[in-house]
Amino acid sequence: MKSKKNVILIGMMGAGKSTIGRLISKKYNLKFVDIDKLIENETKMKISDLFEKKGEIFFRNLEEKTTLKVLNFKDTVVSLGGGGFINEKIRLEILKNHFSFWLKWNNKTLINRIKLSKKRPLAFNLSDNELNKLIKKRSKIYSKAMFKIYCQNLKKHEIVKKITDIYEAN
Repeated sequence: MKSKKNVILIGMMGAGKSTIGRLISKKYNLKFVDIDKLIENETKMKISDLFEKKGEIFFRNLEEKTTLKVLNFKDTVVSLGGGGFINEKIRLEILKNHFSFWLKWNNKTLINRIKLSKKRPLAFNLSDNELNKLIKKRSKIYSKAMFKIYCQNLKKHEIVKKITDIYEAN
């Protein structure tokens, strides 16, 4: 599976991009980069703290710079932050030079996962209705991904298999 385009996982927070990305990278001995974790490591701050102390604009600029740098890597599986693909520069680079997979779940599943997490800065204080609107808005952009993986009712290994089957066929 080496020397092909990178695998980029996109989707809402709570979609399992990091978990699935780690499994794919382990299976094929590829590098794995979780953009949010990389930003946290480089800034020595949690994403929620960056949002709170520096603001969303600061975070989005840092996310763009970090992501575009990572997209130059080879043989890499990348877990994009939930808002990363919304950025036009990032999205165009991914669509032009990489394989993008949207991990798509139903809204109820995503909302339940988001509500269980304290590390989702944009969603922390949103109502279910507001989260539904955010999911709908982002889904319009996520739908531009090269491949859509409908994850509902699938186990992790089944999601990995769907992605790797598509990747190997291309």
